Amino acid sequence: MSNKPTKKDKDHLIVKEDSVFLRRNGKDYNFIPAKSHTTLTTGEVIKTLRELKEWTQGELAKKSGINSNNISLIEHDRVKIGKYRSIALAEAFGVHPAIIMFPEYGTGSLGKAA
Repeated sequence: MSNKPTKKDKDHLIVKEDSVFLRRNGKDYNFIPAKSHTTLTTGEVIKTLRELKEWTQGELAKKSGINSNNISLIEHDRVKIGKYRSIALAEAFGVHPAIIMFPEYGTGSLGKAA
């Protein structure tokens, strides 16, 4: 029997205290609640964008004009990124520099960048 819904299926989303589950035809399917917000550092944002693009640090270095050693240092938050580096990286990724410079203001745009 398939778990895919049909027109006969009656789905109910049930919320009890900290748990959420779907009740379909009398059977319960548990969900693990997602965290509503995660704070990323500038380095984590850059690494995440790079990995979403499936680029190596070397490929990002070529696309941005920033030395690959500096890419590594930036991704590990060992150096401050600065205005010019953030612009170069933003252009390479095709995103607004604010996504890189101010990651604490939201990470919703990361998925759109890939």
